[in-house]
Amino acid sequence: MLNRVVVRNGKPYPPETIEEFEILPGVAEALRALSRAGFLLIVATNQPDVASGKQRREVVEAMHTKLRAELPLDDIKVCYELDGPTSTCYKPKPGMLLEASREREIDLTRSYMVGDRWRDVGAGRRAGCVTIFIDRGYTEPLVETPDETCADLTQAADFILKHSSAVNPS
Repeated sequence: MLNRVVVRNGKPYPPETIEEFEILPGVAEALRALSRAGFLLIVATNQPDVASGKQRREVVEAMHTKLRAELPLDDIKVCYELDGPTSTCYKPKPGMLLEASREREIDLTRSYMVGDRWRDVGAGRRAGCVTIFIDRGYTEPLVETPDETCADLTQAADFILKHSSAVNPS
């Protein structure tokens, strides 16, 4: 949703190297608009390839350093666990969102979870957020229905800005 992914057989895969890591067009502008409107911008990302040995943690952290340098992000929450019964943070579990809420006193019922995978929608639902699905045309099905579906982050930011002003008129 923030960066270009590699799609194979309809399924998205993360870039393998920092050289392949590319922030999508329009992302910085959309995030700046949300930041100017007073939204905290927190990324919550599953990184199971580190736990499984397919990716090195320092490569993921270099990608996050690039995100922080180029985008107005307030935080990046990372789950380096594999999906399973002992994981507390692997989306669709809401652990990363709950942690951010505790740390920053965020009212999750007035927050938005935006993502391009069914797990993002699930985590947002479980945390009580308004959910926005960025439909990239992946073949994996949505397990839960999002509150809104958008084509990209620009469209999602427009929805958030309109929806939040309608919900919270000044």
